Amino acid sequence: MKLNQLLERIDYKVEQGSDEIEITTLINDSRRVEEGSVFVCISGAVVDGHKFVNEVVEKGAKALIVEQDVAEPEGVTVIRVEDTRYALALTSAAYFGYPAEKLKVIGITGTKGKTTTTYMIKSILEDVGHKVGLIGTIEAIIGDEKIPAANTTPESYTIHQYFARMVDAGCDSVVMEVSSQGLMLHRTAGIPFEIGIFTNLGHDHIGPNEHADFEDYKRCKGMLFKQCKLGIANVDDPYYADVFRDAVCRVETFGFDEKADLRATNTHLVSRPGYLGVAYHVSGLMDFDVEIDVPGTFSVYNSLTAIAVCHEFEVPVENIQKALKVAKVKGRIEMVKVSDEFTLMIDYAHNAMSLESLLTTLKEYKPARLVCLFGCGGNRSKDRRYEMGEVSGRLADLTIITSDNPRNEEPQAIIDDIKTGISRTDGSYVEICDRKEAIRYAIEHGQTGDVIVLAGKGHEDYQEICGVKHHMDERELIAEVLKEWKH
Repeated sequence: MKLNQLLERIDYKVEQGSDEIEITTLINDSRRVEEGSVFVCISGAVVDGHKFVNEVVEKGAKALIVEQDVAEPEGVTVIRVEDTRYALALTSAAYFGYPAEKLKVIGITGTKGKTTTTYMIKSILEDVGHKVGLIGTIEAIIGDEKIPAANTTPESYTIHQYFARMVDAGCDSVVMEVSSQGLMLHRTAGIPFEIGIFTNLGHDHIGPNEHADFEDYKRCKGMLFKQCKLGIANVDDPYYADVFRDAVCRVETFGFDEKADLRATNTHLVSRPGYLGVAYHVSGLMDFDVEIDVPGTFSVYNSLTAIAVCHEFEVPVENIQKALKVAKVKGRIEMVKVSDEFTLMIDYAHNAMSLESLLTTLKEYKPARLVCLFGCGGNRSKDRRYEMGEVSGRLADLTIITSDNPRNEEPQAIIDDIKTGISRTDGSYVEICDRKEAIRYAIEHGQTGDVIVLAGKGHEDYQEICGVKHHMDERELIAEVLKEWKH
């Protein structure tokens, strides 16, 4: 294709050469440049693509897209733009033939709830005959193919590549998690979102390589609502008005507040051995009863979000009810049946904020005992260990401290840091370094009415030790323990 076809939706200046040239591939990784490529120089947090100009030209690049002054090698077209990340997003869309325009794109942003809600929406829409792609924290799903994720929101080139493959696979819709980082770095620039969703906002992702401060975090979340037709928002969130301050879309709201367009009323917890859930009545734009096999108030919010999307897609009530009952997300309050006496679940809670939210939710069900098994990752902040230890010591009746991803640290040293946090509370604990043995202890010592949560690994199916990822899936460990126990 011609270079100017790639550039048709952005402002640019030809600093050298011609924009009429034919190009072969669009690349932003210098290692993948080939004869005829156009190379987009991205100024990254770690690596600056402008430093690889000579290298990519030697490999055969025919055009460069830059935002800084560079030495301009002969025989190469140089295109100057204001922001190369933004340019990458719009040129990627053009390169793949604007696939987003052939899909109904649903984007979900917020601190918590994005992953669960994407799967809920996918489940319900597919139940009524839509073919739905997914891009999220755990994986991208294209037809029957599942691609493990590196980032919550991939680089823009990858997003449009996925969109194109979804179109080829017969998808009519896609639901995707949209991180504030992804918005800030223009990974989703130019995507015509049919629906944008705001779940909630917490103090997270503030730091040197993330957001400068909370105001910037809020501003970036709000960017989604400048590029969607409909914004669906949690009206109960204290930052809702801030996030939607500059929105240009039509807005519908959900929540418990009487102002919400979709309201949850008569909410009550549902509990029996091996099962925790929540039921409520939907009123406002729709009117029906719902029960979900996932505990907690946040499950009400997640399901209300999915219901709001289904309302736009005109999904019949009975289909919504049926799909919500079976919608499951691997590693997000995932119930695993092990006993008729107590409840066991797997959850990804791997920092103090998510662990506190999870344990507080589970305590609402008034278990005989709340047992929390977790470890912490190596080569990460020690504060996380102290904080998680303190949270579990304060909220759980028994903490089982074990190993997570020790990476290049001694597992026992990590456990000792967690114990420092627990020591600030009156919480009881045992320490069992081997994760399978820790799970065995939890199951064999389970008592009637207990709720046991295995926290931290969630959907992960590996354990990283000394730079090597070893296969380890908690579901398999549980199955092995049960098999050995019965023998």
